[in-house]
Amino acid sequence: MRPELELISDWIRPGARVLDLGCGDGALLAYLHERRRVNGYGLEIDADNIVKCIQAGVNVIHADLEAGLEDFGDGSFDYVLMTQTLQTVRHTERLLDEMLRVGRQGIVTFPNFGFWRCRMQIALQGLMPVGKTLPYQWYNTPNVHLFTLRDFEKLCRSKHIDILQRMVLDYAHRPWRGARFWPNLFGEIALYRLGRA
Repeated sequence: MRPELELISDWIRPGARVLDLGCGDGALLAYLHERRRVNGYGLEIDADNIVKCIQAGVNVIHADLEAGLEDFGDGSFDYVLMTQTLQTVRHTERLLDEMLRVGRQGIVTFPNFGFWRCRMQIALQGLMPVGKTLPYQWYNTPNVHLFTLRDFEKLCRSKHIDILQRMVLDYAHRPWRGARFWPNLFGEIALYRLGRA
């Protein structure tokens, strides 16, 4: 279990209805069911991950996030989660809108492309960053969009999305002091809890 998933669980009230977009092997939903007694569903496109979800007893639906969430009604869930997935979808704005249509709140996590080591790799080596939180080469990465905390917050402002909570973590998914004071420069992983008035 990645440590940031435990931090996410602290943001979710017990017994909540949860939808996990790009749920992977279902580890987060299984953890939330055990720890918070949530009623949850995961959406996943990868067949191997779907089998793992089923084996773990996680409710999973085979779905492509790029097609949207039109099968779900407004306010169907208390929380819609997207961990380490936002940067892999093409229609980011539409998916954020859909998250906050079907869920009362959204929780997203993503790698921060503004992290100082990423900046240094581009500035000094002239190469796209590769590291613990961005482990792929430019030609085989599943990431479609690489963005910074400031980019994401600017998008939220433009779409009238309220940032209810933010945590910025290091590569081991732990909060640390440098990221608290200069989050866009020293944060490697970002966690946001979002809503709309």
